[in-house]
Amino acid sequence: MPTDGVYPDVDVAIVMESTYPYLKGGVSAVVHDIITGNPELSFGIIHITWDSKAPSKDLYNMPENVSWVRVLYLSMVEHEEDFLKARPRDLRMGRRKRRELSYRLVRSLLALAQEGRTEPLWDIITEGLAGGSRRFPVWAILGTQEFMEAYRELMPDLGMSMSEVFWCLRDFFSLAYAVLSEPMPRAAVYHAHTTGYASLLSVAASRLHGTKFLLTEHNLYVRDTVNTLLDRRMDLNITLGDYRTFDVPGRERMWMAWWLEMGRLCYPYAYQTTYLYPRAITEATELGGDASRAVVIPNGIVTKEFDASYAARMAAVRAIREEGTDNHLWNLVYIARVVPIKGLLDMIESIKILVDRGLKIHLDVCGPTEHFPEYFEKCLNRIFELGLESVITIRGTVKVRELLPTFDLFVLPSYNEGLPVVSLETMGAGIPTVSTDVGAVRSVVEDEIVAEDGTVWGPCGTIIEPGDPTVMADEVQRIIEDIDLYERLSLAARGRVEAAYNLDKVNAAYNKIYRQGGAGSGA
Repeated sequence: MPTDGVYPDVDVAIVMESTYPYLKGGVSAVVHDIITGNPELSFGIIHITWDSKAPSKDLYNMPENVSWVRVLYLSMVEHEEDFLKARPRDLRMGRRKRRELSYRLVRSLLALAQEGRTEPLWDIITEGLAGGSRRFPVWAILGTQEFMEAYRELMPDLGMSMSEVFWCLRDFFSLAYAVLSEPMPRAAVYHAHTTGYASLLSVAASRLHGTKFLLTEHNLYVRDTVNTLLDRRMDLNITLGDYRTFDVPGRERMWMAWWLEMGRLCYPYAYQTTYLYPRAITEATELGGDASRAVVIPNGIVTKEFDASYAARMAAVRAIREEGTDNHLWNLVYIARVVPIKGLLDMIESIKILVDRGLKIHLDVCGPTEHFPEYFEKCLNRIFELGLESVITIRGTVKVRELLPTFDLFVLPSYNEGLPVVSLETMGAGIPTVSTDVGAVRSVVEDEIVAEDGTVWGPCGTIIEPGDPTVMADEVQRIIEDIDLYERLSLAARGRVEAAYNLDKVNAAYNKIYRQGGAGSGA
């Protein structure tokens, strides 16, 4: 962060929530690859997090072409004085003007929700919220009689008391204030890596500076957020109108509307939206996305970095063939955070099934364990209850690439993914996969791929539905008991990643899109 408070103009401002450069993970790794893969462009990082207690140590040894990192806090603890000190008198409006503003604000919300018109609300954001253009504190209208009258007249069917409406709207406005109240440094392209707050900030900043907004959806943030709110399975579909039809209390309905309509508010302003797999475009269209501006750019790896691991895998296949599949101790690996949506508890149950069937297996669990301590404790207790202490090893955060030659099979029991980089890395090492059908995983693992030389690559593993430990066990057993099948999957793993997931091509694709938006032009 600049010690003098001066943030120079950059080609691209990467905007994201609670990830790069202070937290490790798949999205952070992708962003780091994009930055290092485009060294001739200058970057800034706008990191949105909850409060000043969040992690703040650079875990990526910031590349030289990153000019600055700007951190933004969502918690009102960091903004309370500025937000709460505003009073209706600060609007500098009489009763008639306050009434006009109240009706204008509510009608702008209705224009978005009922007609999909975004400009009326953006005009109010520009005049009453956004740093650099704000002329009055629009949030001060919430506590006025005029606003409550307008809300009661124009939105009579919410099924909430006026008190509930007030406190819910106060939460929404406080979050919008936290994101929008400060003008952001200038960038030719603001590249948001989610919808939600990252897109809201990016659209506002691009409007302020007259530049461009680019959106990348690693996953469908709106769907995931709503499913989390309602405690639903993460892979269940969500559409734009669901907040009108779901049988939920008024407050949950309001929060559903907040997330869904925020997405619709931002989608139209992206000059391009990138997705990891084609099906995501269809799903995003149901949330207000524009398929005509969508393009698929998968994640990628540098395959030569896995040459040694792949050679070791080919040697391992020969050794397994000689000793026999029944005599080999099959080393399975789970590589992900130990959190509920990644499904480790399901995998533990699968391991118990395989052990009871008499198979010689071992599971390494590689990934951070501190992100959800209660869930990690549940996993440890379940391992102990099932007597699997000698069969499952919790490694925690390790340098997975160094361990790849020791793993025979990658298992991913997740309920929610975009396109996991770790799937590509294990494939680069020639390791077959058994994974749940989430995000882009089916296209990565199973769908036919045709290389530039015409070679057709079939599956490198198998895909199952989430939440079924028995089926996971069945598929693991099917692969490890058939060495011919295992070898075909291993060869296909390497071939598929070489043919379709080349990092140089991915970075070139982003470079082209950045330049279409004005990056690198000196503008």
